[in-house]
Amino acid sequence: MTTSDAPKAEVGLILYPGCQLAMIHGMTDLLAIAGHFSREHGGPILRVSHWQLDDRGGFTRAHDTHEALGDRGTPEIWLIPGRLSGPPGIEESAPYARWLLDRHAQGATLASNCGGAFMLAATGLLNGRPATTHWLFAESFRARFPDVRLDCDRMVIDDGDIITAGGLMAWTDLGLRLVDRLLGPTVMLDTGKFLLVDPAGREQRHYARFVPRMTHGDEPILKAQHWLAGHETKAISVRDMAARIGMEERTFQRRFKAATAMTPIEYVQHLRVARARELLEFTRRPVDQIAWSVGYEDAAAFRKLFHRLIGLSPGDYRQRFAAPSAQAA
Repeated sequence: MTTSDAPKAEVGLILYPGCQLAMIHGMTDLLAIAGHFSREHGGPILRVSHWQLDDRGGFTRAHDTHEALGDRGTPEIWLIPGRLSGPPGIEESAPYARWLLDRHAQGATLASNCGGAFMLAATGLLNGRPATTHWLFAESFRARFPDVRLDCDRMVIDDGDIITAGGLMAWTDLGLRLVDRLLGPTVMLDTGKFLLVDPAGREQRHYARFVPRMTHGDEPILKAQHWLAGHETKAISVRDMAARIGMEERTFQRRFKAATAMTPIEYVQHLRVARARELLEFTRRPVDQIAWSVGYEDAAAFRKLFHRLIGLSPGDYRQRFAAPSAQAA
């Protein structure tokens, strides 16, 4: 292999039981395709390797796109995939976290996708820093790692030496971010076009469903939540909510926020927008009519709130996510 053929950097993917193989093999292909386009522009390629825990507690290459190079150091970038059956637990994460912590101390960049953020957070390196994971795991992640500044609206958070990506398929966004960083924006755009992957503009909040906290153990607040689920489109004040369960208003607001991580007004807004999303997806009702049906007389205020929570206007949301039967109506 000549000097000009030598890879610019090595990207190592961590294997662990049940990890998402679609991400492992897909990322390997994505980086190979990026290398092809880079070569066409006279640029470098990337080495990609898969690493697994061995019987001695160390890590070895299980796959290598450049075996001829041998064991010349370790990757400059390490990626931890998610898993379809759920994030890894504390004990399972421990040996991987120790390995990753050592690699980071040697100057490596660490990245995770989906529930892989749990393994990355186990290193302690995310404390006080922004990160994302799959929106469905947000509550359990915050419970286990309260010092991490979790933002599950974001698809990818690039914090320099640490990068986190959201849902299971966010590895495509993560891969393009790495290509942009390592091979440049032109190669990134070429790769995205070839794979038919949008290189920018996606956010998790476009897809995430509102999943209210219902396991907090505060029975009066839970009673209020159940009642609100059937009356979210009605005009109701915080005082009315508190009176419904026989609680003083200030106490109700404090306990509601502690139990749900939202104020009562924010909670109702999320309920209403969730209902509006269903109507946008499955009906052809005008947006103004949908606004009225979910409790907003001011359609402009509804549009502003919808955009703030979802990151898209109601019209753009319908265009992207309307069911085929609704589109054809």
